[in-house]
Order: sequence, then C-alpha cells, then structure tokens
Amino acid sequence: MTVRIDVSSSREAVIVMTHTLDAPRETVWLAFTTPEHVARWYGGEGFTNPVCEMDVRPGGRWRHVMRTPDGSEHHYEFVFVEVVRPERLSWQAERGFPGKPLPLNTLTLEDLGRQTRVRFEARFTSMAERDLAMSWGFADVLREGVERMRALLASLV
Repeated sequence: MTVRIDVSSSREAVIVMTHTLDAPRETVWLAFTTPEHVARWYGGEGFTNPVCEMDVRPGGRWRHVMRTPDGSEHHYEFVFVEVVRPERLSWQAERGFPGKPLPLNTLTLEDLGRQTRVRFEARFTSMAERDLAMSWGFADVLREGVERMRALLASLV
C-alpha cells in the first residue's frame, strides 16, 4: 500500500502523510499508544527503542530512547496535547531534538472496517523549519516506520 507524503501542495508549514493500514482502527490506536507496540515499530529501519514510557492523556508524557543502527542513542520527551480515543492523538516534543524543529504532530485515524486510514500531520512554526526537517530525512523515517508498523499489525490481527 502506498504511503503518500505531501509537502509541495501546502502553503502552510506542514508535512502530511496519509496511508491505509490493514487493521481495524482500535488495533491501530493500540499500536500508536501502547509502549510495547511503539517500541517495536517507531523509527527507521534498523532502529531500536530500549525505553518507551507513555502516559496517554492530555498533558501526559511520553519518554523515549531511540537507538540508531550505528548505536547512538537519542533521548526524547513529548507531551500529549489531545487524546480522543480511538480517532485522534496529538503530541509535541519538549526535549531531545537539539537544533531541530519541534512540530506539533497530529494523528487522525478513520475507521474503514477491517482497515484504517491514517493521516499524520507535522505542523511546524515556519516553512524554513519544515524544509529543515525534510532535509534531515523526516519523510524517509516516516515511511520506514509505517513499514515496521505494518509488520507489527500483521502479528496483532
């Protein structure tokens, strides 16, 4: 299934990714909000996630340690802004991205029965920040994460 990432048609400082997953919406919601599941798919190919702690509620925290294929570790902290189970989740980074933009991320899940349409939006404070994120491979990591999530979902349904 195709993962579509759109930056060119927007006059806003956003990156939008849309795709359809072969799992019911509740299962997809759990894949995005259960620490054990997130640790299995989050990040690009070859990434691991030795720490993933989530308190999924407005104002709740998400603490995350991601290890890249070269062994370097990145420590992140996010805060959940909006939680509407099982249809919408938004969060923003508070720490862990030195020198990089901190977008407001919003995930919307549309129920298609046995499938779920996913819309992920990263909203930046400027076009320059959005373009910087694209230059360091933001879109590639998103695509690779989707493929890893597909594998996780296949094991859950």
